[in-house]
Amino acid sequence: MRGRGGYCFPLAPTGRRVALGARALGGHRPAEYGASVPEISVFDHDAVLSAVGPLEAVERVRQAFVEYAGGEWAMPPKVYLDAPDGDFRAMPAQGAGIAILKWVTSFPHNPAAGLPVVTGVICVSRLADGELLALVDARSVTALRTGAVAAMATQELAREDARSAGIVGCGLHGAWAARCLAAAEYGPGVCFDPDPDAAGALAGELGWEAGSLEDALGCDVVTCVTPGAEPVVTAAGLRPGQHLNLLGADGPGKAEAELAAIGRCALFCDEWRQASHGGELAGAFEAGMLVGEQVTELGAVLTGEASGRTEDDAITLFDSTGLAIQDLTICLAVLEAERAGALRPPTVRL
Repeated sequence: MRGRGGYCFPLAPTGRRVALGARALGGHRPAEYGASVPEISVFDHDAVLSAVGPLEAVERVRQAFVEYAGGEWAMPPKVYLDAPDGDFRAMPAQGAGIAILKWVTSFPHNPAAGLPVVTGVICVSRLADGELLALVDARSVTALRTGAVAAMATQELAREDARSAGIVGCGLHGAWAARCLAAAEYGPGVCFDPDPDAAGALAGELGWEAGSLEDALGCDVVTCVTPGAEPVVTAAGLRPGQHLNLLGADGPGKAEAELAAIGRCALFCDEWRQASHGGELAGAFEAGMLVGEQVTELGAVLTGEASGRTEDDAITLFDSTGLAIQDLTICLAVLEAERAGALRPPTVRL
């Protein structure tokens, strides 16, 4: 970690004290220098996924939407920092006694170089005094909460008799969407991916089938988790009573459904402020095809302020852009697992 004056301070694991004398501090000792430096828990990918299962994640994400809709949790807008082949995102939120800042990436071409599309860290602090409590792997949290919101939205918006589930895009986030839907008792399902091995592996894991794009799009519940470079959902392919979760269009210029398809659906989103400029519905909004009043936020459905599905033959569409409150609620579950003794993470001092 680089401090003032250009001095480079190492991230030191607890148990290996790093002596920082007056010289390392530029000749000045701050007044609080003698204060105890708190230990910070570090939760890696495996720790997160061992602490929070799919069903718990679904319920945690549901509660996060309720708390945010009720004004109990706060979430400033997401900030994007563009890069040549992707982007960085800063996502803050606070609630339930903690505050988080998620620093996460999206580089869609990374797999060709053997690198993950999404990576980053979530800083978790105590809300009362700002003390840094934990550093949490962002990749696992993002995958888990993305899958959880797809299942939760399906529970709220799909027909009661909906069962079959189609997954379009079987990468990390598509796989967790499938796992969460299966945990919520949707399926059997059909997995489609341009990489047949990815579709086959996920289908084999869940006891579903690997099939064509048309097979997946023909299911009762369709969840798309693609890069959003071009639409995969067409108006001609829709059928009455379907529910769509569109998760891939999480930034400006991305879309998984053609505009004509959006025009046939009852529209829902995680948060309109964010979805209107960087989600699946942004293109239709910019084209003047819809206004904000035509889109219902999922939190309003959960709190009873708005209706969800109103007709069995309606086609419902949920646009998920990804909210920091979802990350916060998973981090809260991880911290609770640590306090309960279910996790014993390593710690560091900064």
